[in-house]
Parts: sequence; C-alpha cells; structure tokens
Amino acid sequence: MFHLIFATPALVVIARWLAPLGLPLAAKGGLAVLLLLASQFHLWNRLSSGSVFAPEFPRAVVLALNWAFGAIALLAVLQIVLDLGALATAVAQRSPVAIPDGARLAAAGLAGLLAAIGVAGAARVPPVRDVAVAIPGLPPAFEGYRLLQLTDLHLSRLFPAPWARAVVARANAAGADLIVVTGDFIDGSVAMRREDVAPLAALRAPDGVYAIPGNHEYFFDYPAWMAHLAGLGLRLLPNAHAVLARGEAQVVLAGVTDASAPAAGEAGPDLAAALAGAPPGAPVVLLDHQPRGAKRAAARGVALQLSGHTHGGMILGLDRLVARGNNGFVSGAYEVGGMTLYVGNGTGIWPGFALRLGRPSEMTRFTLRAAAP
Repeated sequence: MFHLIFATPALVVIARWLAPLGLPLAAKGGLAVLLLLASQFHLWNRLSSGSVFAPEFPRAVVLALNWAFGAIALLAVLQIVLDLGALATAVAQRSPVAIPDGARLAAAGLAGLLAAIGVAGAARVPPVRDVAVAIPGLPPAFEGYRLLQLTDLHLSRLFPAPWARAVVARANAAGADLIVVTGDFIDGSVAMRREDVAPLAALRAPDGVYAIPGNHEYFFDYPAWMAHLAGLGLRLLPNAHAVLARGEAQVVLAGVTDASAPAAGEAGPDLAAALAGAPPGAPVVLLDHQPRGAKRAAARGVALQLSGHTHGGMILGLDRLVARGNNGFVSGAYEVGGMTLYVGNGTGIWPGFALRLGRPSEMTRFTLRAAAP
C-alpha cells in the first residue's frame, strides 16, 4: 500500500500527461517504465538498506532520485492544473479544448526546474535564523541568553559527515550559550551512520549540548542510538530536566521522549516526570520533537517549547496539509495559552522526500528576553 500510494503521481503523469503526447508508442512505453521506476524510490531504499527511511546509495544517486521523484509529483500537480484550466475553458466555450503538446512540455520543464531548486534548498547547510522570545518571569541574569536549536538533522547518505562537520562549524560559530538538538538525528543504524554522526562530538557551547530523541531514532534501535549519542558528549533529556544557573538565578531545560516511543516498546513522553524535582518558579524551556502536544505543555506552565518534526511543511501549500496532522502547528512561532511554541523547519530533512520550496532549512538562534509584566 505504501509503495502504491507513492506510485500515484506517476500514474497521473502517465495517464494525463504522457498518453496524450504526440510521441511514438515505443517512446511512451519507455518513458512510462522510467516514471514508474522513479516513483518507487522508497522501494529501492528498502532494498538497499532494509528500510524505506535510509537510502544506502551514493549521495549523487540520492539527490538524483529525490529530484526525479519530486519532478514527478510536481508535474502531476501541474498537469491537474492544466486539466482544470482546459475544463473551465471548455465549459465557457461549450466546446472541447485540447491541451497542446507545448503546454505539456512546458509544465514538465517547470516541474524539473522546481524540483532541482527544491532539492538544492533541502541539501544545503542552512544559515542561522535569529528569533527573539519573551519569557515570563525570566531572571535578569538570563536577559539576552542565547540558545541555538538544531533539529531534524537526518544524518544519512544525503547528509553525510562533511555536511555534519559544516553544520557543527556554523553552530559553534553562532556564539550561543547553549545548543539543543530536538530529535531525528539519523536515518540508519549505528553501524551505518557511525562516521556521519561523529562530527557531533565537536559541538560546543558554554552551558553544554542537550538533546532529545525524535521518531526516527525509534526506527533504528533506540537504545543503541541513545547510548551512542551520549558517548559523543550529548546530554540526553528523555523525560528529564537540567537546571541552568546564573548565580542564584535558574532556568529549567526539560525534555520528553517522542510520541512514537510506545509503538517501539519504549517510554512515551511524560512531562510530569520530566519536571519532577524542578525548582519551583523557574521558567521552563521544553524540548519536544513533535509540536502537537503544545497545549498540554502550556497548561503545565512551560514558557517556551522547541519542536521540529514537520520540516516546516517542506513546500508551500503542502505545509497546510502537514499542519492538519500536527494540531495546526507547522512552521515558526505560535502563541499557545501564554506559552511560545517554536517549530523549526529543520536543519536537514528526511532523505526520502528532500524538497524545499518556500520553507527553507534553518538552525535557529533564540535570544531570551523578559516578557513585559
């Protein structure tokens, strides 16, 4: 069923774009086969690694497959737009309207160009995005405190060690007091990704580097990954907290596990456990990979929740559908019951659909300010 769903755009392109073209039947047949093969990108991923989430091909091949899959999906949408336009014109003129081959070929060229732009945007090392956040009750000693969020790195054949080193260098140069990683570090097992995650050991910030798991860590032996990431020097907060101090002033940094954990036989997110023993009255910054539980966090008095998971919706328009699956939260800052929720677009992206159009990747530097009384 999974692979049939991903074949649907190719079937639309074959039926509505390719079939009416004035090409020899043999050429159409060959193109149809190529389209169907490209649409099964995720099947080839599974055959290469045992998982649809981890393509084990050279990076150039992964980029090419993402481009081809993206071009097919975009062409399917553009062809539907052409069909609707032809239908509206036919109704207005009360006569059939044929879509010329030139329009079909132009749509294909546009789809290919947009897919190339989208893959290039997804594969880049992202810039630092600055966001100021007002925190109720923030102690004066923490005024101007800077926190850098990385999220959804998806280290893989698409985002290998050289990319990770560049991300680490840019993160370290951001001058943050604290670095946090809000899950989805990898796509692949520890054996597959050992070299790709090794650069994370070089992340540095005065108050340390803290992290939580995302849903993808549960796809690839969660205990092994938690042990390996801890061995790289990351301080993990699975349903736990740490206290940041500036003299007598304190801020609580809490983390929870991912909502997908119970399906993998692991402990699900438990904010009560994460905050157990936290100093009363100290503002709470929560790390939660998925943003959908933000209202519950706000009800518990959390001041700032940092999430990822959605990749910002990846493409304008598609982001509206992604938002519907995440309680309306998909990209950027939201005010939720007196709490600020920030959903990062992602530093990387899942290599099974690596396109970004209008939803750029980012690493996010937050500057904390005291909220006005």
